[in-house]
Amino acid sequence: MPTLSELLRVFGRIGLMSFGGPAAQIGLMHQELVNRTGWLKEKEFLGALSFCMLLPGPEAMQLATFCGWKLRGTLGGVLAGALFVLPGAALIFCLVAGYAAFGDLPLVASAFLGVKAAVVAIIVQALLGLSRKVLTTRSNILVSLLSFIALYTGLMPFPAVIVIAGVFGFVCSPSPDESKPDVKRVQSANAWKQTFKSTLIWGTLWLVPVSFAVLAGGFLKDVALFFSQLAVVTFGGAYAVLAYMVQAVVHDFGWLTTDQMMDALGLAETTPGPLILVTQFVATLAGHIQGGASLAITAGLLALWCTFIPCFLWIFAGAPHVSRILANPRLNAALNLISAAVLGVIANLSLWFTINLLFSETSASSFGSLPILHTFDAIAGLLTAAALLAMLRFRAPLLGVLALSAMGSMAIGLL
Repeated sequence: MPTLSELLRVFGRIGLMSFGGPAAQIGLMHQELVNRTGWLKEKEFLGALSFCMLLPGPEAMQLATFCGWKLRGTLGGVLAGALFVLPGAALIFCLVAGYAAFGDLPLVASAFLGVKAAVVAIIVQALLGLSRKVLTTRSNILVSLLSFIALYTGLMPFPAVIVIAGVFGFVCSPSPDESKPDVKRVQSANAWKQTFKSTLIWGTLWLVPVSFAVLAGGFLKDVALFFSQLAVVTFGGAYAVLAYMVQAVVHDFGWLTTDQMMDALGLAETTPGPLILVTQFVATLAGHIQGGASLAITAGLLALWCTFIPCFLWIFAGAPHVSRILANPRLNAALNLISAAVLGVIANLSLWFTINLLFSETSASSFGSLPILHTFDAIAGLLTAAALLAMLRFRAPLLGVLALSAMGSMAIGLL
């Protein structure tokens, strides 16, 4: 068992180096916790990852929290989860300040065109990688297709798509094997006491600031309720929930424009930690627009709280029952179809981002948003094609593609 100082050092290093999205972050944790330190066995790490995939929220951050809990109990879990988030969160506040001050300058605007082109390539890469893992059965293909159609045409909101997919997978799966009481039934009273205690403590920590924000009303009330709702339905990571967040932030609340949302995602890609930190960027920038620096910081901290405190709740409440949860075929079947639905969600996001980047005007129809062809932006098309080629053909690193795409767009702008 590591000491607290060792835990701080290792998870601090993970938090500072966790660029590149969930796959890279999980690989980094495996290297540090299994290969280099030997604190966890391979089977323990994979079991923890499977458990975190069942939960809403950023799986990499939750995996860090679970591993910390496994090594040093609740304190270890809190330290590991916080160290994974805080470096990126601090950088997000700095990026918002810079964006608010300089984002309207022509040269900076040119750079963000390149960033948006790189973001499209990043989302397409994530879509292709997930599709190879998910589209293995006819039912998964059908669920992905229906999910895409439901979201792009506006027939159904994102939370409903996820819930329906999960319920359908749970109901239609085989029943658990009752002949294995050691897995199904043997749960100590102490484990349930831990679950109750964790739910009470972390549920209270989550809801108290939300209650104060609701009582305050106005903008902070909307921030608290909206990002708390996102925390419950964010299966599949940040890419899955972004289209829903864009719809709410741009069209329902009117906090940001479509271009500002795309810039927020691009800048969130440049920070260490989970990509879901884009929620903090959105809330902070919206707060700045609504009421200046003090409201910006308050809204950003509130969004952080409502995004990540639920993650600690899910982990600490479920951790004592991991073996039972992972042995339940119905939960695994539900996760399988949720993953298929998430693929359709990401496809919807990819198409939406691409259309809004390449065409300056779109028209609404019963089939979703359609581009007006004569408004095609050739420069955006060239930058997007180059970013796609770099990431899909030459496997260029994410941060390198973002930097080169931004510099290329600035050079074109200067010319």
